[in-house]
Amino acid sequence: MPNIETLGNLLGLETSPYLLQHQHNPVHWLPWGEAAFGRARTERKAVLLSVGYAACHWCHVMAHECFEDAEIAALMNALFVNIKLDREERPDLDHIYQAALAMLGQPGGWPLTLFLTPDRVPFWGGTYFPRTARYGRPGFGEVLRQVSSAYQNNPEGVVRAAGTLRDGLQQLSETEAGGPVPLALIDRVAERLVREVDPFTGGLGDAPKFPQVPAFELLWRAWLRTGRAPFRTAVTTTLTQMSQGGIYDHLAGGFARYATDAEWLVPHFEKMLYDNAQLIGLLTLVWQGTGDPLYAARVDETVGWVLREMVVPEGGFASSIDADAEHEEGKFTVWTAAEIDACLGDEADWFKSLYGVEPGGNWEGSTILNRSHQPNLLTPVDEARLAVLRARLLAVRNRRPRPDWDDKVLADWNGLMIEALARAGQAFGRADWIAASVRAFDFVINAMTVNGRLHHSWRGGRAGPTGLLDDLAAVSLGALALHQATQNPMFLHHARCWVALADRHFWDVEKGGYFLTADDAEVTLVRTKSALDTATPNGNGMMLGALARLYHVTGETGYRERAEALIQVFSGAVGRNPLGFATLLHHVETLARPVVVVIVGTPGASDTEALRSVATAACLPDRVLMIVSPPNAFPTGHPAYGKALLDGQATAYVCTGPTCGAPLTEPSALAAILTMPPG
Repeated sequence: MPNIETLGNLLGLETSPYLLQHQHNPVHWLPWGEAAFGRARTERKAVLLSVGYAACHWCHVMAHECFEDAEIAALMNALFVNIKLDREERPDLDHIYQAALAMLGQPGGWPLTLFLTPDRVPFWGGTYFPRTARYGRPGFGEVLRQVSSAYQNNPEGVVRAAGTLRDGLQQLSETEAGGPVPLALIDRVAERLVREVDPFTGGLGDAPKFPQVPAFELLWRAWLRTGRAPFRTAVTTTLTQMSQGGIYDHLAGGFARYATDAEWLVPHFEKMLYDNAQLIGLLTLVWQGTGDPLYAARVDETVGWVLREMVVPEGGFASSIDADAEHEEGKFTVWTAAEIDACLGDEADWFKSLYGVEPGGNWEGSTILNRSHQPNLLTPVDEARLAVLRARLLAVRNRRPRPDWDDKVLADWNGLMIEALARAGQAFGRADWIAASVRAFDFVINAMTVNGRLHHSWRGGRAGPTGLLDDLAAVSLGALALHQATQNPMFLHHARCWVALADRHFWDVEKGGYFLTADDAEVTLVRTKSALDTATPNGNGMMLGALARLYHVTGETGYRERAEALIQVFSGAVGRNPLGFATLLHHVETLARPVVVVIVGTPGASDTEALRSVATAACLPDRVLMIVSPPNAFPTGHPAYGKALLDGQATAYVCTGPTCGAPLTEPSALAAILTMPPG
């Protein structure tokens, strides 16, 4: 191994595309690890921790301005031990240090720039710093000098600041227990949340706007329960404006991470796997309830983009596509009117009128294609004509220098996409989408599981750190979705094994709830435990969904008891936060009010498949589908117990709780029950 005491920049030994982006910086970057902190203790220096990810635009800006600058790098090397960290490889560490920044009274985000003691405790920091003072931010060189001076000349002050932050970070493992969560409480949360939705363009609040998919699924579920129109309108307005706005890539498919404005026009152009997985899921669900062809089109196009551009050769899904090309944000994506004229000829004027293309552009002299001003779809003939023109533009765009691709495979994000493709494949009758989901699942099993333990990341044949709670929870939900789609018991087996692993290594035996990290993982400043969603659904919330579904499928009461205990660990804080606990609240309903559809019949037979198609087409976020052949061995009290064929035909039973309806053999009769109006 290289000698960390004598070498400079060691990032060339890493697999993370983000770390490799910085391997030629003149900064003496070291990867996270005890060797770097030991060096800081030996040299009596503070640690400069820089956290980012490969697709992050402002991470690139700070890299070009500061980390590639010889003078700034010399200061960093002289005054600090410098560590680069990929937040996607170590979300556990990013969570801790983002929380520390919030305790310093500063907004979080990336790049994250923190200064730590050699004991890994933060004492000061920020996010992006320019080389010289601007944007109301101090120049990075001055920051380096002042922080180093404080560390060397005022150690008492640094110790006090670090101690305060260390004490505050202990709260990241605290929870507020309460009782059961009734569905009426979730409705009240939805009533508070819907008041935060922009009534004109959707989304939460003003600029910038993020998709916030769990929050909008919460509102959609509230509409299904109550039939109250404001819940439905909030969701459909948001999805329509996003689907026709600039945040959506109208040529290749897929959504950018967020919009910088309130109208969904100007994105930060990076595309993340997790956003698109969640949006595929929500668009599918809302399409099932509305039949809106716009949502069907966006699901089809986004899945097409994922399968075309986001699959690594081994079968898993890559993490992201960069915001920048040739060091310019959005350069790969935007157009000038003249470029469109040259490509489309006589068809250009019609196309430009529909996609908001003006001579002066709508962003920095160029145009972000959008249909916000005319969000309704045209006739099928005209939409087909537009598709041909978009394909011509995409062919031209694909000849441009492409943004970087982060082909790192993350277990939790893959779990989200596996679940989304399995559910969308059922809803739209797309066996190819389900097959792609199975291939990614096989990759997780074969490449990311070592000695029975799931790992968080993989790239270039190397598995990264041991998996986190979010990994186990997301892939468990993915496995359960594939079990529903295929009825293959192998997927159920893997979900059971992963939940058992979470119980063994992540469950807090004293206070309940699951920690983010395993009991045998690297010891960090605090072992965090939370049910709050971030950009991705929370692990405890997802695990509640896995437990609830396992209970409904197997009838084993241990899963229900663990799910009920998990709810009570976090329920004391639920009512005060209309946004943060959305995923947990979804699965409170999954546990309490599933719709179990039991189809007794021969798998693959035409009468069985006709009933299955009806069951999977309905807008039922908590549907549990079971296809069984008599005789079937289920516990007494399970919805499938004792169910039989009627007159020798495939027969469906719709069960809510312990009560099942009359046997149904006609698909139309099953559809009538499953598609009853909301409320």
